[in-house]
Amino acid sequence: MSEHVWCHGPNCHTNHTVDRVRGSKGAKVLRTRKIKFYESRYNNFYNYFCSNGCYNDFAHKYVQQIVAIAPRREPLETPIEDPVRTRNSNNYHSWYDTEIRVKEV
Repeated sequence: MSEHVWCHGPNCHTNHTVDRVRGSKGAKVLRTRKIKFYESRYNNFYNYFCSNGCYNDFAHKYVQQIVAIAPRREPLETPIEDPVRTRNSNNYHSWYDTEIRVKEV
């Protein structure tokens, strides 16, 4: 894969920032940002989007198609032990903490 990729944000090329301006005098354009691709063992959306805004624009535009790739037909569940609720207090107020532990499988 190349060292750089273009931002996948559908509106990236419309954002009015100086770093997107390209071209010669009289033929200027706003261009999608180029992003350095970092090889990693983790999938990282920063390899494909220049900002959270571009990521959100992409997600909002393509959410139906993204979900269609791997639809969820049933809820996921994680077995837990019975939650333990403890009461705490200090000189000013009191509160409850609830500890939730995942069952060892």
